[in-house]
Amino acid sequence: MSLWTSLEPASATVDPGGTTTVRLRLRNTGDVVDEYRFEAVGALAPWAVVEPQSLRLYPGTTGTVELTFAPPRTPDATAGPNPYAVRITPTEHPEATTVPEGNLTITPFTEVRAELVPPTVKGRFRGRPRLAVDNVGNTKLTASVSGSDNGDQLSYGIHPSNVQIEPGRAVFVKTTLKPRKLIWFGSAEQRPYTLAVQRSGVPPLDVEGTYVQRGLLPRWLAVFLSVFTALAVTLVMLWISHQPRVATAATEKLQEAGTSTLQAAPSPLPKAPASPPADAVTAPPAPSPTQQAGGAGAGDEDAAGGGGSQQKEKKESKAPERTAATAVQERAAEDPSGRHICYRVYTPGNGWSDAVCDGETAGSAGSGMPIKAVNIAVSGTKGTSSGAFVHDPESTNGEGHFPKPWSSAVDGIDNYVGSTEKDAPSMLGFTINVDGGKGTVCQSSYVHNDTWLGLACDEPGTGYPFTYAGTHDNASWIEAVKLKV
Repeated sequence: MSLWTSLEPASATVDPGGTTTVRLRLRNTGDVVDEYRFEAVGALAPWAVVEPQSLRLYPGTTGTVELTFAPPRTPDATAGPNPYAVRITPTEHPEATTVPEGNLTITPFTEVRAELVPPTVKGRFRGRPRLAVDNVGNTKLTASVSGSDNGDQLSYGIHPSNVQIEPGRAVFVKTTLKPRKLIWFGSAEQRPYTLAVQRSGVPPLDVEGTYVQRGLLPRWLAVFLSVFTALAVTLVMLWISHQPRVATAATEKLQEAGTSTLQAAPSPLPKAPASPPADAVTAPPAPSPTQQAGGAGAGDEDAAGGGGSQQKEKKESKAPERTAATAVQERAAEDPSGRHICYRVYTPGNGWSDAVCDGETAGSAGSGMPIKAVNIAVSGTKGTSSGAFVHDPESTNGEGHFPKPWSSAVDGIDNYVGSTEKDAPSMLGFTINVDGGKGTVCQSSYVHNDTWLGLACDEPGTGYPFTYAGTHDNASWIEAVKLKV
């Protein structure tokens, strides 16, 4: 058996979603009548239709078969040249199969889809939506992603900011939204924003989302502070208007009593200043003779042989707790003109750590033990304020919360943040400032299963009036901290 074939044209072009037709001409060059069956083979076979599917030819006669290609407008229709073939099987001689080959070029097309997951995020300090970008075209996609909003109320951290996506694939772009201003009190505010997927030579694809910024402190606290301030002002005014004369009345009563049992009149007490300076630091009290090392006091009982009983009492008494205030008072005594900060941390099972100062490490980095409370004291900074950010079991945005208002303390006095109760939540981090946000304080913290975060300081007059140590991730916590002023 012999057969002559020809594809017309041998190379064709088609757009995805369209059709094109190729003619197959064949001649029976044998000497017997034969019937031929036709079948498209190769990657384009699912999109090819052969008509007719069989043809009967006498010797020396010619016939024509049409192949119609209809590739879909999907990523499966790969752009560029695609080879194909037609299998011709004679009925009389099935072993003498002929397979003429051709080439079909599919033109490229580009189609991009993008979606925010989720379209609305909530948070106090940041939101973390993800942008899903799908390449539903048949060529590789290269694009950049940027963010914008009305009023420039948000800053955008986008990773990666440039993407390359193969046909039929998708990538997720991580986005971090940060408000440029905090909402201290009041209800949440909606901040609409737009992420744009930009390709060269075409208009950008805009995807709109909403960031719901929550207030840092609850509204009821603002009302409470207003009422408390008004009440305090009222009490001060009443005290000034009706100041009691306690000293004069006591003197008159003593004169009337005429007590003769007093051996000598007490010397007058020195007059205290109206208010201590803001940077004054109270030195720790000097130890009494019975608190001196070795237990050898200078009292009369030692001279009379009673020193043994005093030593027994000293062994049974418990040493006073060394808090952050104790440590900072010692530093202030050594360097009265300097600025100092001392601190210690509370972890379950270990209790309070030793107080450390001025950039030393408090806590156990890498131990897995969460910090539940921090004790802070300062000198030379006009006081400090702080607030604990803790694990929230009812969180819906993956972040913790501030359960209590900030606590404050003047120089030389202990300031406690967090809670030492048995079921107290772990601290994810805490805010801190000095001199009401007018001074500079620096911090670094060790985050569980992560690393030491870089040293960060507040910038008085330019940003937030505080610095934040730790993480906002509700599934993590801090294990150690370093503070400097």
